[in-house]
Amino acid sequence: MLTARSAFEAHLYMDLHPCECGSGDFDRQHRLEQHGDDIVAVYEGPCRQCGTTRRFVFRMAEEIPPPPPAFGGREPSQIIDPWEFAEVGFRISESTGIKLLNTPKSEHGKLRDAVAYTVAAFEEIPKFIPPGQDAVPASAFTSEAGKAGYRRDPGNFDRDILEMNIKNARAVLANIDKHSTPPGGAASKA
Repeated sequence: MLTARSAFEAHLYMDLHPCECGSGDFDRQHRLEQHGDDIVAVYEGPCRQCGTTRRFVFRMAEEIPPPPPAFGGREPSQIIDPWEFAEVGFRISESTGIKLLNTPKSEHGKLRDAVAYTVAAFEEIPKFIPPGQDAVPASAFTSEAGKAGYRRDPGNFDRDILEMNIKNARAVLANIDKHSTPPGGAASKA
């Protein structure tokens, strides 16, 4: 059974595993069940494209999950590999970056959640680096896409590169926060 550290991680896993027809979109009905000592999250529903019933079952980690958009605590994911987190982070970063360049700063707050999600995805990757090492090892890549991506450019998973990606994404988020109007207030002019 798959172990998810949070509902956010379970949803990302489902997003990364589309239906046989290729669609990742399905009407997710969710329920929690008690299986012995484990709390189990069950997601199921029909694929919106072909109607096939999709079902995912996750044992929820015992650790209380961090607040969204974080995917998990200090331990690395057992169900999503570092390349998958990187791919999601860069895909969202690229699409929101284009939108940020083409909208006034006063409207950047609308993209905050997407940028925060990018930061959370990037922050997951260094968790795969073993103590005393400076890069994610090849053994951490468990998906076929992850293994192929790592073989193409293992240097992308060096600690200094990962920390630079996190720093850059956090800077974008801080800039959004600086120029966004808080509820009931005026935007900072600093």
